Amino acid sequence: MNATARTAFRFVLMIGFVNLIADFTYEGGRSIAGPFLGSLGASATVIGFVAGLGELLGYALRSLSGYFADRTHRYWPLAFVGYAINQLAIPALAFTFSWPAAAACVVAERTGRAIRKPAMDAMLSHAGQEIGAGWVFGLNEALDQAGAALGPLLVALVLYLHHSDRFAFAIFFVPALLCLATVWLARRLHPRPDEFEQVAESLGTTSGLSRNFWLYVIAGALTAAGLADFSLIGFHFQNAHIIRLDLVPIYYAAAMASGALSSLVFGRLFDRYDKKIVLLAFTLSALFAPFVFLGNATLAFLGMILWGIGIGVEGSLLRALITRTVPASRRSTAFGLFDTCYGVAWFAGSAAMGLLYDRSLLALVIFSVVSQLVALPLFFRAR
Repeated sequence: MNATARTAFRFVLMIGFVNLIADFTYEGGRSIAGPFLGSLGASATVIGFVAGLGELLGYALRSLSGYFADRTHRYWPLAFVGYAINQLAIPALAFTFSWPAAAACVVAERTGRAIRKPAMDAMLSHAGQEIGAGWVFGLNEALDQAGAALGPLLVALVLYLHHSDRFAFAIFFVPALLCLATVWLARRLHPRPDEFEQVAESLGTTSGLSRNFWLYVIAGALTAAGLADFSLIGFHFQNAHIIRLDLVPIYYAAAMASGALSSLVFGRLFDRYDKKIVLLAFTLSALFAPFVFLGNATLAFLGMILWGIGIGVEGSLLRALITRTVPASRRSTAFGLFDTCYGVAWFAGSAAMGLLYDRSLLALVIFSVVSQLVALPLFFRAR
């Protein structure tokens, strides 16, 4: 490994650590957001709508922030502002006493992520030339999901010891500040990540994006529509008396650990076997719904493992595919556009599954499985 590759690897590790802390905070809070909204009087339809709206705004705004980042090259300022909103919205939930106020915090958390995500993905993509795009995004997603697994475990411990969801939210103020301090340090140590990728724009210089990119966008949107938000899953666990409230974060942590391991393994394999790994991963994740919504506690746990695979590979393999398809100067825009379409589909799917939940669990499961399986042929069509 040459000097540039070593520096690029250190940069990826540092950003991975930032995202580990970030996910520790917001995924810890999100692990009980559904039951918390329910305790404030929100129905399943409301929870599904709020979750979908949060994802809609959290993804739709990425097309704007990504375009702005590419036009201004102010990647780091956008990242810092986004992390600040994303992190501080979680401890703010401790001071909400109505479901509309709590819903506003849920939406704000997603909005902050929308501001910083395309810029961070674009900066990470530059390291892919030296150490492999699949490995870059797989390693980052693994650290990301590791934090997402640890956060809910802390929530479970707090609920077990103190039986207070508000205290659980408030305790995340400390890691939120640590995350912001680490982002500032990363900016000081690596002000120009684009210098890792000193190559010509071999993927084309036209203003349009390629047919392959749009095929990946459509495939990603279909998978998003079928991946139920955990707010609805957590509500189902309580509403159907599948597991106790203090075990809900444990199930979520297991899904995040599954996402971490799968993104690390599949990301490494992607650089060798390409789309075959993508097809395998999304076939597995498409099977989660029957186990989660129709099974007992044991089957639901298995379903959460499969759900975690879907979440993990979306954050790693699809971004590695886009990195190979889009020139460096347009990647923040491309990531933003991809995420916007993904979020619109997530909103539509979450809202639909929230409505279906109140009418037929079987219809919900069919909708989820079919939506994700229909995406698979599109990966075959893209070169």
